[in-house]
Amino acid sequence: MDVLKQLKNKVIVSVQAMPSEPLYREECIIAMMQSVVKGGAAGLRVAGVRDVVNAKKLFKVPVIGITKPEVIPPNWREIVYITPTIKDAKDLVQAGADIIAFDGTSRPRGENNLKQIIKFIKLNNKIAMADVSTTQEGISARLLGADIVSTTLSGYTQFSPEVSDEPDFELLKELVNSVDCPVILEGRIWTPQQVDKAFELGAYSVVIGSAITRPQLITKKFVNRNKDEKSSKY
Repeated sequence: MDVLKQLKNKVIVSVQAMPSEPLYREECIIAMMQSVVKGGAAGLRVAGVRDVVNAKKLFKVPVIGITKPEVIPPNWREIVYITPTIKDAKDLVQAGADIIAFDGTSRPRGENNLKQIIKFIKLNNKIAMADVSTTQEGISARLLGADIVSTTLSGYTQFSPEVSDEPDFELLKELVNSVDCPVILEGRIWTPQQVDKAFELGAYSVVIGSAITRPQLITKKFVNRNKDEKSSKY
């Protein structure tokens, strides 16, 4: 798979914004994609048909496509909302995504099960990427035919409570030792040193999102710096 070869030991940037955010405007997303590719991103992870089409049209890098709702529901820990159905996967295939990423967790699913979604993606000659939250989910997704497993959903399901602001290096290590396919680290990556550590532990690629493309979250990190520590002094 030439697409996978292009991503080996490289950084992928997730360029996404919710419809309620200023940067969701098409020209803003395109500008962010241009900026990160110019900065050396080897691939893009984008949400929705519009952004997949633009990424493929404008840039010569592999594109990971997902779908997700315009508003994340309050019970997001309990439900599947990243590329949840075959219809979502079909939309991304038609838009031209090289890699289709989907929720690969063990949470209850709707009309299509994980096996059906993976089969559909592979029948359309696309690469299937399972976003998981636990080692067992990664193993199960690989057994069903996933070409890539990613730590994307660690800390975002009822099976994997977020216990740290750090990336889930432990899950990365366990997956690298448990599955015979590329393992991507994604989630809570904020420093170049964390990227280095991910590759040392065997990550195939690293996806960085908020630290590069979500200015409101970057700002909060500065505004809320050592907040708990300061409040405890008084």
